[in-house]
Amino acid sequence: MSETPPNTLQYRFDGPEDAPVLILGPSLGTTWHMWDRQVPELTRQWRVFRFDLPGHGGAPAHPAGAVSDLAARLLATLDALGVQRFAYAGCALGGAIGVELALRHPERLASLVVIAASPRFGTADEFRQRGVIVRTNGLDPIARTSPERWFTGGFAAAQPAITEWAVQMVRTTDPGCYIAACEALAAFDVRHELTRVGVPTLVLVGSEDQVTGPAEARTLVAGIPDARLAVVPGASHLVPVEQPAAVTDLLVHHFSTAWQPAFDSATGQMAIPAAPVKPALAAPQPTAPIAEIAPAVVPPQQAGRPDRYDTGLKVRREVLGDAHVDRALAQADDFSGDFQELVTRYAWGEIWDRPGLDRRSRSCITLTALVAGGHLEELAFHTRAALRNGLTPDEIKEVLLQAAVYCGVPAANSAFRVAQQVIREETTPAE
Repeated sequence: MSETPPNTLQYRFDGPEDAPVLILGPSLGTTWHMWDRQVPELTRQWRVFRFDLPGHGGAPAHPAGAVSDLAARLLATLDALGVQRFAYAGCALGGAIGVELALRHPERLASLVVIAASPRFGTADEFRQRGVIVRTNGLDPIARTSPERWFTGGFAAAQPAITEWAVQMVRTTDPGCYIAACEALAAFDVRHELTRVGVPTLVLVGSEDQVTGPAEARTLVAGIPDARLAVVPGASHLVPVEQPAAVTDLLVHHFSTAWQPAFDSATGQMAIPAAPVKPALAAPQPTAPIAEIAPAVVPPQQAGRPDRYDTGLKVRREVLGDAHVDRALAQADDFSGDFQELVTRYAWGEIWDRPGLDRRSRSCITLTALVAGGHLEELAFHTRAALRNGLTPDEIKEVLLQAAVYCGVPAANSAFRVAQQVIREETTPAE
């Protein structure tokens, strides 16, 4: 066990001190105990290092909103312990951390197992919606439905003690850290980087996983050079818990046979075999005409200034959601396309991205302005945005009450009706 500064992670070691280090990474909402049944066999050959995500398992609640941040905290923890090289196996969010390590710090990683993971976990909207539900209702709705996401129905019915353990594990997680982890998964997308993973990789998935199932696993295998796929029959998302013996055997075999050599002490370099070339999964795109790839002429008014469109599109998606932005852009035509570009570049790229106010404050201002102007359609999707930006329903109510005084009761009456419907839709847990 460890005392945990903000830039590191709570951890524990098991196994011989002189053995190679093997790290086991947890899934969102779980603790290191999800690996308990693998540890006895793994410690025969390795020094097993397990860690808890921030706010999980009693770990200090220092939220981390990016997978890269979690990987950096893990490396800082290992640096403090003098661990330079290790193998890694991670489940779901823990698997994303493993891929991040393989992409950004391949010199540290000897071998990799990615379990129940994906190069992109669903959509950003899904995870931000989960954050809204937790912020409004706490973790109990998520905890009560976790067994049906994590286990097959037969396992959950036959193992009530494990099912209850799963529920309590989620309930005792810090809500703020859970929401931050949802944000980390929402932003994680390495689909176009998988070919750069150069460590020996096993992708493991439960055949019945409805969260990140065999289709997502095959996407990883198709992208990572020379990766192997193992599908565990009769298992859902938390494969190490539901099928511990099968997972243990796969881990032992992979790490015993696929361990990339370390740095050569004589040259100071690491021999990394060239990745085999994989056949393309789709026909190559035709080469663009020369006129299309020639350097663009920068308009005089933009010279010396960064183009804010890409920034604006990113902020607009984060605040309003992919579905809303995709719909708005898809409906644009020759008549309205320039307006959509203007809104994206200036409203979202210039104003919403300014550092002077946080997004919560900008949401409060925007809601008030929309009430004053009577723009109820935009009030609906900006109420959704306010929930995404961290405002609670009670805080939105206070904004509308304030608006009633300064914008008029009739305007606020309409606004309350719109906002009430949106809040009901967004904060009602799925059955």
